[in-house]
Amino acid sequence: MPYGIVVVVLIVLLLVSTFRVLNEYERGVMLTLGRFTGVKGPGIVVVFPVLQQMRKVDLRVVVLNVPKQDVITRDNVSVKVNAVVYFRVVDPGKAILQVASPFEATSQVAQTTLRSVLGQHEMDDLLAQREKLNADVQAILDQNTEAWGIKVSNVEIKDVDLDESMIRAMAKQAEAERTRRAKIIHAEGESQAAQTLVQAAESLARQPSAMQLRYLQTLADISHEKTQIIVFPLPLDLIKPLLGRND
Repeated sequence: MPYGIVVVVLIVLLLVSTFRVLNEYERGVMLTLGRFTGVKGPGIVVVFPVLQQMRKVDLRVVVLNVPKQDVITRDNVSVKVNAVVYFRVVDPGKAILQVASPFEATSQVAQTTLRSVLGQHEMDDLLAQREKLNADVQAILDQNTEAWGIKVSNVEIKDVDLDESMIRAMAKQAEAERTRRAKIIHAEGESQAAQTLVQAAESLARQPSAMQLRYLQTLADISHEKTQIIVFPLPLDLIKPLLGRND
């Protein structure tokens, strides 16, 4: 009787080890006597014990946090940059046969690629052209991991850390730029005002009667002021007729 129980247990274990269930997002890389014999799944997969081995591979997107990297930009500014890499396995066979640890290998390549790409740009590009830099890093990283059956879908640069001296220098630069723009705008306004006054003077010079009307309008505006004394110049054009009569 004990031998019968042992046989039953062995048969159950044999069946359990023979039939494997793979989820929809999983694939099984089959090795028969050590040789690659294909990829199976999802669903029930038959694996012959001793003769075959199956290595599971997850096909879902993996989010990889790239630790902060010391980067020296093209204009010799030292910064610390970290990023996030989104990738997934598209060829389970390559992911098992071509690299021992695909996730670790992708992490290392992402770190070196991040330093290499960002080191070719100036500091202003790191702050103003994030999307372009993300695309550049993603393209190079995807090319390097293609041989491992890995597809890098997206790369996002998260933080760019500067030291205090660089932050103060950039603040001074920004303040100087705002002051420069304010002076330019003020100068442009003065120039436009001067041109408008010149045009108005030329128009009044061509029409003397318009000058007199403008003078009378000014007197009307002054009359509304709450003051007891009003001092205003008297144009000679108005008193010339009177002077002629005295002669």
